[in-house]
Amino acid sequence: MPLKWTGPRQFSIDPRSPACYLDPYTIYQELHSVPGPVYWNDYGLWCLTDYEQVDSTLKSSAFARLPSNQQQPSYPAHLQHFARVEKHSLLALEAPHHTRLRRSLNRSFVAKEMNKLAPFIQQHANACIDELMQQGSAELLQDYAAPIPVRVIAGMLGVPPEESQQLLDWSHTMVKVYTLTQNKDDELAADNAAHEFDQRLQRLINEKRKLPSDDLLSSWIHEHELSDEEMISLAILLLNAGHEATVHQLGNAINLLIEHPEHQALLMESDKQADAVVAEALRFDPPLHLFTRYAQNDIDIGNGVKLKQDEQIALLLASANRDPERFGHADQFIPTRSDGATLALGAGTHFCVGAYLSKLELRIALQVLFKRLPNLALQSPTQYKDSFHFHGLDKLQVTW
Repeated sequence: MPLKWTGPRQFSIDPRSPACYLDPYTIYQELHSVPGPVYWNDYGLWCLTDYEQVDSTLKSSAFARLPSNQQQPSYPAHLQHFARVEKHSLLALEAPHHTRLRRSLNRSFVAKEMNKLAPFIQQHANACIDELMQQGSAELLQDYAAPIPVRVIAGMLGVPPEESQQLLDWSHTMVKVYTLTQNKDDELAADNAAHEFDQRLQRLINEKRKLPSDDLLSSWIHEHELSDEEMISLAILLLNAGHEATVHQLGNAINLLIEHPEHQALLMESDKQADAVVAEALRFDPPLHLFTRYAQNDIDIGNGVKLKQDEQIALLLASANRDPERFGHADQFIPTRSDGATLALGAGTHFCVGAYLSKLELRIALQVLFKRLPNLALQSPTQYKDSFHFHGLDKLQVTW
């Protein structure tokens, strides 16, 4: 179903329709023909589509993750367990609560600390390839993109490695609530997953309190003044936000480099060149396409559009990343571009706390993969999952 204009700044397209989730970039091209905000009927939200407006809104104190009169996110009664673990999520909080919790994470996610994980990431990437080498083909989302980040996050938290798959299952179930298109069954499943995740982490915290080790949970317990509820919210955030986005981005980046083999050599030239490939992949085909914010006061957002206090607005991050006013040849994948930038990891006070780790994982995983499997080719055409909000491949079946 193609995009349908119902007014000068109003359009309709079901975000659950294949026309939307398979190729959102064609939609963004059309939206860029209309300067300023546009109204998406299916979401019932005004949307910002260009780079400058999305960037400035993410950084502006005039907008926040919550309405002006609300201190914590609210959920219906059937999401009581989900609400409990989201109570202290950095994604939904503002200062001063957000500032205090973020400070506890920042110390652990500085570049110096993250670089210590490079050998660990490389070890896991190579271990995945070792398991696949003799097969001659594989589905890389399941066999490569998914295991690496979950093993890294589980290791950082101090979760036993054999529980990684269970963490993944809970994460996959919970993140459907973030899509704005979930149904009641999705929410009930997410609530149950949140309850089980909560209970497991509480047991682990109790164990770490008695017998600490070199991991984040032990650090939070013994070095920071965090409640058990806060630690559980932060741990679930790290897995759900960090893992889901990294898996989708790695799959998208691998697909891009198979389609553009002329850029694969950049991965091996230097880490700096490889980082440029990662940055361009984040710009060109990111995993997160929509964030929302609430106006903290009545505000004019341009072109005659005014928001009332506590009215919600959608920020189309991937549209901003393809803004032709900001990027030359915006719809081309050019890792050597000089005008590079991305909003894939957010901006402002809610800029992704794990951004450096995510980019480090992506760079190492891509370097290992294309070094050890240089003849990588698609075994079957790729297709994106039926999700607009989390934009990632359904499968990545390859041969070598």
